[in-house]
Amino acid sequence: MKRIITGAYLSAVFFIATLPLQAQQKWENVDSAFQPLPNNFHVYKCTDNLDGKPFIAYYAEAVLKDKHLNFTTDTTRGRRITPLQFYVKNDRPLLVVNCSFFSYETNHSLNLVMKDGKILEYNTHTIPMKGKDTFQYKHPTGSALGISKKRKADVAWLFADSTVKYPIAFEWKPELIQDSFTRISKYRFVPELHHLPKVEKGRGIKDKWKMQTAVGGGPVLLQDGQVKITNNEEVRFAGKAIDDKHPRTCMGYTADGRLIIMVIEGRHPGIAEGATLTQQAQLLKDLGCVEALNLDGGGSSCMLINGKETITPSEKGVERPVPAVFIIK
Repeated sequence: MKRIITGAYLSAVFFIATLPLQAQQKWENVDSAFQPLPNNFHVYKCTDNLDGKPFIAYYAEAVLKDKHLNFTTDTTRGRRITPLQFYVKNDRPLLVVNCSFFSYETNHSLNLVMKDGKILEYNTHTIPMKGKDTFQYKHPTGSALGISKKRKADVAWLFADSTVKYPIAFEWKPELIQDSFTRISKYRFVPELHHLPKVEKGRGIKDKWKMQTAVGGGPVLLQDGQVKITNNEEVRFAGKAIDDKHPRTCMGYTADGRLIIMVIEGRHPGIAEGATLTQQAQLLKDLGCVEALNLDGGGSSCMLINGKETITPSEKGVERPVPAVFIIK
């Protein structure tokens, strides 16, 4: 079929081609402020405006294959302590950063946390609905970033409650189920488990997600190097809240094996106003991440390098106690 090129078409093409592209943020190496640091670990800071608003963020970059670096986690099992207290508790590691969402009532994480190949905290797979749907429940999968024994990172959606020894992973098409049951079985999420591994590749399912270390959060921010935020499937932020600006914590990894851990300062008007989920996803994409995950943010966002704070926490500059952290030693 021959395409007829009109003047209006040419004008539209010219207009799109001349639209200004969003400039990438400028990051400054600030290793000198956090010494001593090992060779394959670096710290960067950005104070550029983000879409015209005041912005402050830091990220740490670690080479996954470096066997001098130990990637691990720690939890407190039913109580919460500050990142600085975790730092002292773990013999002053290189990096401590908050990770999972948590319940103020129980002080337990609401997402997967794994250490030394074992699950320490589980995903919450049942969320009660409100109003006319009081007797209905949503059953989302949760997402997590894991690091294997071979030091390879992966972001996946997981079924991981106390009935399984290893999480069951979806590499794409995360599940959101709604029914009237207060509990849900792994077979409801993954009927294929009855006859794996024959159709294992159908949805990218791994019936045993054997990670040495993993931290959960959500939603997923990047898939295959593109911004694809699975907010609705993971039931993280309702309605327009996906576009709200807040302090953020997030993690991703690059194709050449670098782990990126980022914290974004926020809720400080005129100084640092935070970022939306889409903005932080773009920041991670610009740094070369192929997969990335949002973690608990707001007043929980805090990253320590050799015990020194990076961003200023949003709650009057005071670290919020949390039940779990990601650690690099």
